[in-house]
Amino acid sequence: MYKIRRVYKTKPGEAANVAKLVYKQAKIYQDAGHRSEFTVSYNGYTLPGETNIVILEWCDEKIMSPSRPGNNIPPEVYEPAAQYRPLLESQHIEFYEMLDPSTMDD
Repeated sequence: MYKIRRVYKTKPGEAANVAKLVYKQAKIYQDAGHRSEFTVSYNGYTLPGETNIVILEWCDEKIMSPSRPGNNIPPEVYEPAAQYRPLLESQHIEFYEMLDPSTMDD
C-alpha cells in the first residue's frame, strides 16, 4: 500500500483558494472511481512551518501512470486545474510505502 502526496507551493495568500480547487478536482477523481478517500490540507500563513502550501494525500494499492492505456480521465478535472495553475509557484508528488504491521518480527 502506498501513500501518495501531491504538494503545491502557492503564490503568497493563495493557499486557501488553491486548497478548495484541489479538493474539487480530487472529489471529481474520487467520484469517477480513480481515487480513494483523500485529504486536503493547507497552511496559508497563520501556522508555524512552511507557508503557502497545499497538500493532497490519498492511499492506493499500486502506483499507476495517469497516461496508462485504458485510463479514462474525467474531462471535468481539467477545469479546477486550469483555475489553480496560475496561482502556483511549483508542485511535486511524493510516494511512500506504508508499513504493514503484520510483516514485522516480534
